[in-house]
Amino acid sequence: MLSLLWGIVVVLVAFWALGLTLHIAGNLIHAVLLLAIALAIYNFFKARDV
Repeated sequence: MLSLLWGIVVVLVAFWALGLTLHIAGNLIHAVLLLAIALAIYNFFKARDV
């Protein structure tokens, strides 16, 4: 499950980079990136507690 979430994070960061350079989807890309970062941080701390 953790590798799946990291895969999602990588894909979202790639889409963010494309959106930043090609101006695709405006601020939506940045909002999704913040969500991906929040999920990554949450999973990092969750994995340390186990």
